[in-house]
Amino acid sequence: MDALSDIRFEVFSTCPQSGTVPAASYVEQVQAVARWSEDAGCKGILVYTENSLVDPWLVSQVIMQSTKELCPLVAVQPVYMHPYSVAKMVSSLAHMYGRRLYLNMVAGGYTTELAALGDATAHDKRYARLVEYTGIIKLLLENAGPVTLEGEFQTVRNLKMTPQLAPELLPGVFVSGSSEAGLAAAKALGATPVRYPKPAAEYGQADADCTGSGIRVGIIARASADEAWRVAHERFPTDKKGQLAHKLAMKVSDSAWHKQMSDLAAETAAQNTPYWLVPFENYKTFCPYLVGDYGVVSDELARYAAAGYGTFILDIPPTREELIHTGEVFGLALTKARRLKSFALRDPARQGLAG
Repeated sequence: MDALSDIRFEVFSTCPQSGTVPAASYVEQVQAVARWSEDAGCKGILVYTENSLVDPWLVSQVIMQSTKELCPLVAVQPVYMHPYSVAKMVSSLAHMYGRRLYLNMVAGGYTTELAALGDATAHDKRYARLVEYTGIIKLLLENAGPVTLEGEFQTVRNLKMTPQLAPELLPGVFVSGSSEAGLAAAKALGATPVRYPKPAAEYGQADADCTGSGIRVGIIARASADEAWRVAHERFPTDKKGQLAHKLAMKVSDSAWHKQMSDLAAETAAQNTPYWLVPFENYKTFCPYLVGDYGVVSDELARYAAAGYGTFILDIPPTREELIHTGEVFGLALTKARRLKSFALRDPARQGLAG
């Protein structure tokens, strides 16, 4: 295989949250964002889960009814449902729509929400539970025969999945890779670890820690940097209430990524780079943003790709036009990433972007 042909992007958008859209228009907004995402060439769309949101499986069915190929990436929290129920949802939706799903396996959440559900399991132990839980789902969907497992957290005996799932529709599995426990879980499951990235300049070529991984990142790109930053500040103004909410969330979350992002915000605040954490600090979103003109933002994405990241989960798109701008930078980034790899193959000491 051509060494450059293995550089490609799988891009997922993110579905609107029910708490931020009026109930009367929520389904319509989900349908719109799903169609924008498919038209923009996204592989799939992340659907969140937490105590305050509507059920992600119901949202995923709306997405599948409204599109032809877009794959829901459904967040799955083991506390909410038995692994058989997850496998049944996957096989049922595949049976009805002939489409593959992805599973974003969630080990944690806000400690207050977990406590409300009666779950006091420690952070690393939750990842051990996630491995066992996801393993049962995979065995059921692989149709290897009745599943029997006497686990630490789950017990099933002669359990079989019907309707059976076609092998080509087996779900892709993502796991948070922000902690050592998360990375170990992803490796054990053969899953894609997903991180909240550092600035692209901190990554080298073909970083073994990044290869085969994904990142969550928002993008605001325009033909001119001034226009991109104007849009960014209009969309995410500083907000004292949001900053207080962010500090409160820090206190009730034991997620490694939350602390890592907060530390990065302090480190990068004074730097003149496209890497922007103001939306995160103001509790408007949960990922870093890349802001700037098409060239600058595509340079950043190309560096992430050259380091080994191939999956990108975007923030919730506010408009169809925003996804068009984002598609522009991904097209440029793919060309640049292949150029970077070509230079590295010919001259390992050469690191910069050309052109």
